[in-house]
Amino acid sequence: MSQKITFSNGKLQVPSNPVIPYIQGDGIGVDIWPASQQVWDAAVEKAYKGERKIEWKAVLAGEAAFIKTGEWMPAETMQAFKDYLVGIKGPLTTPVGGGIRSLNVALRQDLDLFVCLRPVNYFEGVPSPIKKPELVDMCIFRENTEDIYAGIEYMTGTPENQKVKDFLINEMGVKKIRFPESSSIGIKPVSKDGSERLVRAAIQYALDRKLPSVTLVHKGNIMKFTEGAFKNWGYELAETEFAGKVFTWPTWEKIKKEKGEEAANEVMKAALAEGKILIKDSIADAFLQDSLLHSEQFSVIATLNLNGDYISDALAAMVGGIGIAPGGNINYNTGYAIFEATHGTAPKIAGKNIANPGSLLLSGAMLLDYIGWTEAADLVREAMGKAIIHKTVTQDFAQFMDGATELGTKEFSNEIVKQL
Repeated sequence: MSQKITFSNGKLQVPSNPVIPYIQGDGIGVDIWPASQQVWDAAVEKAYKGERKIEWKAVLAGEAAFIKTGEWMPAETMQAFKDYLVGIKGPLTTPVGGGIRSLNVALRQDLDLFVCLRPVNYFEGVPSPIKKPELVDMCIFRENTEDIYAGIEYMTGTPENQKVKDFLINEMGVKKIRFPESSSIGIKPVSKDGSERLVRAAIQYALDRKLPSVTLVHKGNIMKFTEGAFKNWGYELAETEFAGKVFTWPTWEKIKKEKGEEAANEVMKAALAEGKILIKDSIADAFLQDSLLHSEQFSVIATLNLNGDYISDALAAMVGGIGIAPGGNINYNTGYAIFEATHGTAPKIAGKNIANPGSLLLSGAMLLDYIGWTEAADLVREAMGKAIIHKTVTQDFAQFMDGATELGTKEFSNEIVKQL
């Protein structure tokens, strides 16, 4: 008998037959959803011998919902994600010409899914533009609810825009708007509460998995009171809430100032040898360079919304592209989580059975990890990895592999099930 997943005492309570709502997605959703579901169900069956099974509950959003109901995000769909806590979705169309800016952002905002979790790992054999993609093993914690993505913008020429500019110029004495008559205005809220809960989740994730470091990525050298504050609040939280479990870069700098660099290095070396996690920071542009040149130096990344958007796609490109990049949106305080394909709808190839289902497939593995079904999650990743090593892949990979066997979406899914 199927049951709802619940959340109590900070933990998910997952029955043997949980109901999980899903949005098939627009465009290539018609191809990648059934291909992925087949693999997940087969992995669960193999891992648990019929003792566990997911009941998939279809809900509507995006273009399919608009055609059927006249709404891009029906209230019933949002309620389903609230009722069942954990869900998954394919790619959704962004409405054009008003209404909801982005269905993905709407889900994140309404459910307060403050972490956008994006693991970036390399599968052997995947075509990559870098020399050593196997060194890339990172997990991005992107803040999901603040920053520019809060959507506080005022178009030039509107009364609201003029009110904001009048206040800034006349009341606050702002003189740095270069072209005030033609400037649109955006506001970037970054809070201590929002920053702390993101960094807390990132550090806890690293501790639970015995990972070596958490890097706070920011542009605090320019935006001192938003991104700079994010960095400072992150360090403060690490040093107070995780005292004895972490070693922070400000601690190293303090020891260096008092006792010299050699002494600071020795203390840090000893702390890391004891299993403490290094908490450090990097300016965003420098991070993008260093992630290419020194990938092995980074593990967990905690960053703000816009930085996280850029970083997620840049790192995904290093290990094969956004087509196989998984993602999840999570509130670790309430249990709400929606996992998703991170790419677009690709309408030109929809229904042609050529799309790579990897992003959605691996996002489903993340979902299985999240509900504690790690054995099934590992089977999904291992089987997909075997299919890639054997060069039995979809056309996006096959065109860059010598001697590859090009498969359709469905056939690639069948091959992964075979590898289970």
